[in-house]
Amino acid sequence: MKTSPDFVAFVKDQLDALRDLRSARLFSGVGLSAAGIQFAMIIDNVLYFAVDDTTRPAYEAMGSHCFAYSTRVRRVEVRRYYALPADLLEDRERLVALARESLEIAARPRKRKSAQGPVGSHTRTP
Repeated sequence: MKTSPDFVAFVKDQLDALRDLRSARLFSGVGLSAAGIQFAMIIDNVLYFAVDDTTRPAYEAMGSHCFAYSTRVRRVEVRRYYALPADLLEDRERLVALARESLEIAARPRKRKSAQGPVGSHTRTP
């Protein structure tokens, strides 16, 4: 399924309370940003918001799933982005609140995962 321009327009209309909301092509979908920070993406007419360890459980409790795709070798889960349940798309107030939360998360610097332990450690993770 492709990302529909009508669906993108609907989502942007629902999120029009966000200042400087923009969309741009992103792989097979569309990335959404506000104030120059990408906080969401739409792939195959599914809206995904950026989450972190503190907000991920709430998305999982809503029955949400992370963005995932398959390569020839394996299935890749991108736990940074979680789908919004379809019924939330109609609730503009809640959708905007979640979008603002997602925007705050996306604006924070991310900790890099390292193949080595803490700084100064020479232990490799298998």
